[in-house]
Amino acid sequence: MPSAYLDHAATTPMLPEAIEAMTEQLKRPGNASSLHATGRRVRRVVEESRETIADALGARPSEVVFTSGGTEADNLAVKGFYWSRRPRRRVLVSAVEHHAVLDPAHWLGDAQDAHVELLEVDEHGRVHPETLRAAIERDPDDVALVSIMWANNEVGTVQPIHVLAAIAHDHGIPFHTDAVQAVGQVPVSFTGSGADALTLTGHKVGGPIGVGALLLARGVTPIPVLHGGGQERDVRSGTLDAPAIAGLAAAVATAVKEQEATARRLGALRDDLIRRVREAVPGVVLNGDPVDRLPGNVHFSFPGCEGDALLMLLDAKGVECSTGSACSAGVAQPSHVLLAMGADAAAARGSLRFSLGHTSTSDDVDRLIEVLPAAVERARRAGLG
Repeated sequence: MPSAYLDHAATTPMLPEAIEAMTEQLKRPGNASSLHATGRRVRRVVEESRETIADALGARPSEVVFTSGGTEADNLAVKGFYWSRRPRRRVLVSAVEHHAVLDPAHWLGDAQDAHVELLEVDEHGRVHPETLRAAIERDPDDVALVSIMWANNEVGTVQPIHVLAAIAHDHGIPFHTDAVQAVGQVPVSFTGSGADALTLTGHKVGGPIGVGALLLARGVTPIPVLHGGGQERDVRSGTLDAPAIAGLAAAVATAVKEQEATARRLGALRDDLIRRVREAVPGVVLNGDPVDRLPGNVHFSFPGCEGDALLMLLDAKGVECSTGSACSAGVAQPSHVLLAMGADAAAARGSLRFSLGHTSTSDDVDRLIEVLPAAVERARRAGLG
C-alpha cells in the first residue's frame, strides 16, 4: 500500500456498502432479461438499484440508463444526440472536457461531417454563460447539442450548469453534462440542473469499476451506439451486470447521503494541503477556481519541473498522485485543460493533481509535505540536465 494515496479523482477505493451489495449479488446467478424466477429476482435488484440512484440524484427511475461506465455514457450522449438531430451539424463542447467527450465529438467531425466548436474558458477553466449564448446565437438552428462538464477532472473547477443548460433550452437544444467528478462531491440534482442527459460512473464515487449510468430526461431519445437487445430504454443494449449495478447504487446512495459532511472534511484537508505545499515549495501555482472547486481537488504547477518526472519521484516515496498530461510515444504532452486556461506548454507539462477522497487523512498530507521539497529539487535538477 502507498504511504499516501492522493489520486481519488482517478479511482477511489470502494465503499464498504458497495462491496457488501456487490458481493451479495455475486453469490447469485441470473440474467435480468430472463422470465423465470431467478431472472425476476435479478431484475428486482436492477430496478431497486435504479430507484436508489434516481432518488439520490433527483431523477425519475425511468431516466436512469445503465452503462459500462462514464466513457460509454458520454459517447451515447454526444453521438446519440448528434445522430438524432441531423441535419443539424454544430456540436458545442467546452475546451476543457474529458477525452470521453472530446474524442467522440472530434470523431463526429472527422467521420460524420459535424462542425465541432470548442467553447473558450477563462483562466480558472470556467465557461461563461455569455460565451455559450454567443456561440449558439451565431446559428442556433444548426446546433445539434451542447456538452459541458459539471466539474473539471483536472483542476476541479465547478461550472454553473443550471445557467448553461437554461441557455441551451432557450433555443431548444439538448444539453449534456459529464458529472463523473461532481457526484458525491457537490450537490447534484438532475431535475434541478435542467440537463437533458447526465453522466456518472461507479469508480469515482466508491463503487465498482466498469459500471455507470446516463441519466436521460423523459422524451429525450438519442440514437443508440450499441444495438442488440435494447435492454435499457431501447437506447442501450447489453446484458445488465446486476452485481456491479447493486454496488453502484449503494455507492451513490452513501456518497450522496454523506456528501455534505465529506465535503466539509475534505475541504478543510484540501485547504491545509494547499497552504503547506505553498510553504514547502515557494513559487508553485494553484490551478483552477480558488473558491468554486471540488472539495477534494488540488492542482499545482511546479515551475522548472516536468510533471511526469516529479510524479515518479513522489511515487518512489510512496505518494501516489497524477498528472493531467497525456503521453504519446513516450513523450509527455501538455494538458489540454491548462492550455485552454491560458497556461504555456512548460507550465502545462509541469503540473500535478492531488485528489482527496473518503479514505484521505491528515497523514496523507503529512507524507506529501515530508517528501515533496526534495522531489521538486531533484526534478528541477533533472530538467536542467
